[in-house]
Amino acid sequence: MSINQTRGFLYQLARLLGDINAAKKGKMGKRVARRLVGRATGRGIGRLFR
Repeated sequence: MSINQTRGFLYQLARLLGDINAAKKGKMGKRVARRLVGRATGRGIGRLFR
């Protein structure tokens, strides 16, 4: 397993644990909204620098 694969796995695990934590605290909607805004921002910046 390469370093990149290990890092990718750890990021996915951290995201999953964050989702579980948000669900326990009842803040899942806020987390989903922030994730969607982050994706849209990332795509917009990506298109800007093509």
